[in-house]
Amino acid sequence: MITGQPPLMAVETTRRGREIERTADGHHVVVDGRRWRATDPLIPEPDAAVLRRWLAAARRDVGAARRRARAESDAPEVTGRNGDAAPGTPAADEAAARSRVHAAKTALGERGPAWWEQSDDERRARWRAGLDRAAAEGITAGAGGAVAG
Repeated sequence: MITGQPPLMAVETTRRGREIERTADGHHVVVDGRRWRATDPLIPEPDAAVLRRWLAAARRDVGAARRRARAESDAPEVTGRNGDAAPGTPAADEAAARSRVHAAKTALGERGPAWWEQSDDERRARWRAGLDRAAAEGITAGAGGAVAG
C-alpha cells in the first residue's frame, strides 16, 4: 500500500499477468508501485476502445520516430526558423506523436482536469473531442464495435 494515499480496494490481473490495484475512490490505479490516474469510467466501452486504439497508434509513432532518429543520428540536426525541429525530421515527428499521446490520454481522462471534478457534460465533451480527433486520423469504431484504424 502507498502511504499517504487513498486505500486500495480491488486488485485486477491483466492479460499479461500484471497486477493492477485501484484506489477505493476509483480515481487512480497502481501498477508496479506507481500511482496513475484511472480512465474516466463514464466513457462508454466502445468509445474508450477507440481512444485506447488512438493512444496505442500514437505511442507506436513515438517509437518509430525515435528509431528513425537513432538510425539518422549521424546526420546533422535540422531546425526550423524558430529553433523547433524542421517538419519531416524525426524530432518533429516525435513531437507530433507525443502531442497525440497527450491528447488521447486527456480524452481518456488520464491527463488534464480531473474527471471526478468535471460535470458529466464536460466529461462527455472531453472524450467526444478526442473521438473527433481520432476519427480525423482514421481511427474509428468499425462494425459491431470493432475498432478500425
